[in-house]
Amino acid sequence: MKKGIHPTWYPEAKVVCACGNTWTTGSTVEEIRVDVCSNCHPFFTGQQRIVDRAGRVERFARKVETAQRLREEAKDREKARREREKARQLVELVDEDEEISPLEGLLEGQAEESAAD
Repeated sequence: MKKGIHPTWYPEAKVVCACGNTWTTGSTVEEIRVDVCSNCHPFFTGQQRIVDRAGRVERFARKVETAQRLREEAKDREKARREREKARQLVELVDEDEEISPLEGLLEGQAEESAAD
């Protein structure tokens, strides 16, 4: 082996888990910090545990909440659009059924009424 190119070997490197479990092993790093070990990993414990790193769980929950809110708003907008369309159709049906007199006739009728008063 060449001298000076290899990292320092620590035969008693300390490993510390987020759950508090510690053990020693050989490594090129003196102390190793881990998030999950065999004492707290769901595969080994049989318990489900959400490991939150940098707020990812909260960010995902916000995205789900926002998506749900947007879906509800879209449903409300679609319902309002349908109601407006239904109202337009009713107005068109009423307009087709009624005979509307020309505008000039209405103006003449108003002039006659004001002269009579």
